[in-house]
Amino acid sequence: MTTGFHELDTVVLVRDVPEAGLRTGDLGAIVQTYGDEAVEVEFVTASGRTQALLTLAIKDVRAVRDNDLLAVRSTPIENTV
Repeated sequence: MTTGFHELDTVVLVRDVPEAGLRTGDLGAIVQTYGDEAVEVEFVTASGRTQALLTLAIKDVRAVRDNDLLAVRSTPIENTV
């Protein structure tokens, strides 16, 4: 089985990660893949500041879909890497 994810793919978070200031629907970029089990994902603010760099299970992210709509929200400053 292969995840289909590659480095630099944009993915969508499918669960909240409150300790990192992240919510379901936040976009991230894959920076490393770990076989079929996990991916390292970087989440950044609109200005390019890293909000979180997390190793997540494959089930925690999904590919971007054609009908996904982007949005902007504020996040607490103290939840930064």
